[in-house]
Amino acid sequence: MLDHVFTDAIGALRDTVEGAMLERQAFEERFQADVLLGDLTWETSYALPGEGSPPRTRADLTLDWPTWSQTAYRSWYIGDAIEEPPRIEIEIVLRIQRLAEQPDPKRVLEVLPAESSLIGSERLIRSGPTVEIIHGDDLDEVEWAIEVSYEGTYELEEDVLEDGSKLDQHFSSMGGWIASTLVRLGDLTFEFCPPDDPSD
Repeated sequence: MLDHVFTDAIGALRDTVEGAMLERQAFEERFQADVLLGDLTWETSYALPGEGSPPRTRADLTLDWPTWSQTAYRSWYIGDAIEEPPRIEIEIVLRIQRLAEQPDPKRVLEVLPAESSLIGSERLIRSGPTVEIIHGDDLDEVEWAIEVSYEGTYELEEDVLEDGSKLDQHFSSMGGWIASTLVRLGDLTFEFCPPDDPSD
């Protein structure tokens, strides 16, 4: 990996999620650069072990590094004063899928906290749910999914810029929070369609 505070944050989040024994979904990790705007985005997905393919519950993680954050980070790096510290934009989408019937959003929100655990001094804020219908090619087979996102920003104070190991401390609670939230969603008694992978 590059020696950069954004990649350090990616490593810190990945370590805490994998430390919570969640399984990364194959071929779901992406690192992208917007060639027009210059923004960097890292995306990946994790699920509880033994969920089948696709898993019944899944967490989609996204970190965004906007161009203005890179400008502020470069100014700090070369010793110039910065008016505003760089920030990482964070989104965690919790998803229940393979549902055999339309889910009741109220039941899902009842088991989800309004905010995430702390990331440094910040918390991610829960949004409203989105319900999705997935039709098969013949339109006879129908699956449902519901997802709820948590969004916020993590501000990189100077002490973190100087010592990247503090990212591990600031992100340390996220793995356990994501895992326990997926467990709460998995405990909901919905009827599921069979997985593509018969191991479930």
